[in-house]
Amino acid sequence: MNEKELSSASGYLQLGIGLIMMIAGAGIASMASVLGILIFLIGAILLKGLVVVNPNEAVVTMFFGDYMGTMKQGGLRWVNPLFGRKKISLRARNLNGQKLKVNDKLGNPIEIAAVVVWRVGDTAKASFEVDDYNKYVEIQSEAAVRHLAGIYAYDSMEDEDLNVQEVTLRDGSGKINEMLEAELTERLSRAGIDVLESRISHLAYAPEIAGAMLQRQQASAVVAARRQIVNGAVGMVDMALSMLSEKGIVDLDEERKAAMVSNLLVVLCGERGATPILNAGTLYP
Repeated sequence: MNEKELSSASGYLQLGIGLIMMIAGAGIASMASVLGILIFLIGAILLKGLVVVNPNEAVVTMFFGDYMGTMKQGGLRWVNPLFGRKKISLRARNLNGQKLKVNDKLGNPIEIAAVVVWRVGDTAKASFEVDDYNKYVEIQSEAAVRHLAGIYAYDSMEDEDLNVQEVTLRDGSGKINEMLEAELTERLSRAGIDVLESRISHLAYAPEIAGAMLQRQQASAVVAARRQIVNGAVGMVDMALSMLSEKGIVDLDEERKAAMVSNLLVVLCGERGATPILNAGTLYP
């Protein structure tokens, strides 16, 4: 079932006619006239067809179980008084999802939550395809977040030397949000819901493993920092040896080169400032 527009007349004319007929009918009916009662009832029926449509609001109309159309023109409108009417807000709404405890792709328990901005796009589907579209949005959003958390890891456990580029919940926030929005759009389109925006609002390891995972992250950061330091130190040593050789400042044999490399690496890679020791002798016995 798809939405169709229902044309309606301005209600101001019917409002005036209805009031006049009710007043006139009441006056005539006071003289015990059947005509007066009839005029009064017709005026009341005319007034029953009036409906106020606010901005960003729609009115779904039905006639004995049949969907007649949706009225979106704002202001005071008039439709068939026999039509059943149901108002639906078209304003954007926020769904602040609760924190869910789920397992990620690697089986680690995590806490995750999402914020979804949505609105009703098709009033017919929202009214007749699902029982309660507000509850439908809430349940399907939770299901989408659970599904997304189950197909991606919270963080990459791969060795960086493998140069693996894998989307994770923590690092691939932009990609993850796009995929969440795409899945929500597919799920909620059945109820005529348009997803305007969705994003992960909370992401953390579950308390029972948070301490261990923090230690792992700290260890990974230390290893990455030391790797960067060693790479820089090796480059500086290579540059120093190359410049000494090119400019002929000193002629070093393999043993002296090894000693120089060792000393430079200790100085460059050490966590504390180096304490120099002057060697007044020779490397050879």
